[in-house]
Amino acid sequence: MQSLRFGVGANMDSVSSDGDQTFECSDGGRLRYAVAGSGEPVVFLHGFGLDLDMWDPQWQVFAKAYRVVRYDLRGYGGSSLPAGRYSHVDDFVALSGFLRAHPAHLIGLSLGGRLALRIAAQVPAAVRSLTLVDAALDGHDWSADWSQRWRAMIAAAQTDLPHAKQLWLEHDLFVPARANPSARKALDAMVRRYSGWHFKNDDPGTGPIQPFADSLARIVAPTMVIVGSLDLPDFQAIALTLKAEMPHASLRVMPNVGHMPNLENARDFNQLVLTHIASCRA
Repeated sequence: MQSLRFGVGANMDSVSSDGDQTFECSDGGRLRYAVAGSGEPVVFLHGFGLDLDMWDPQWQVFAKAYRVVRYDLRGYGGSSLPAGRYSHVDDFVALSGFLRAHPAHLIGLSLGGRLALRIAAQVPAAVRSLTLVDAALDGHDWSADWSQRWRAMIAAAQTDLPHAKQLWLEHDLFVPARANPSARKALDAMVRRYSGWHFKNDDPGTGPIQPFADSLARIVAPTMVIVGSLDLPDFQAIALTLKAEMPHASLRVMPNVGHMPNLENARDFNQLVLTHIASCRA
């Protein structure tokens, strides 16, 4: 289990603005992040191929009541590409320590939900509550359709990266979101910016050593699991698993949205999550 270390001499006045900034990790990696508001910390974790801008519809709303943090995971957006062994959990611990942003309410979507679970399992003292949105899950047995589409993107990327990124945008995962003009515009911009690095490289990031399902019962943070009613069967199944296996988890199915409920129906999403966080405040 990892321990929490605060950044030595961190100047909070210098990290409390709304503009994007850069945090340097001890191994030379760089993370693009932003901070706004005041109060208990809320940290947003983005999905695969996306970046911190996916939380634009939440940013100012949540900053009215909380100190909000969002950042690009290593390998995404404005953060540096992996150059050797690293850990998303270690990156979170270092950044949140520097910002004195724990224990935090973690909100993670898809890949970000998987990371939030890892953080809660490995560094429970860093987490006040969890909101897991259409989350991925370490150890999930992905369907044949999902696996086939993933292999097609990997194959395409070897010779035509723009085509691989277009396949990701056109994935059934995003069909409901792309029917929403503002969500479609946001997704198009983020995937266009995405480096595509993970399509062409084996990610050296470290993950759980033991089967992660064994850890779910030990995550005691109050948890709300959100899944869009139109999301793919894999994510519906993961949501049911999380509800069944985590001792303090509730499940909310958002109607008429898919994998990106925070973009597809920001108003209802914001209200649902703000209510959950308020019930978990210290």
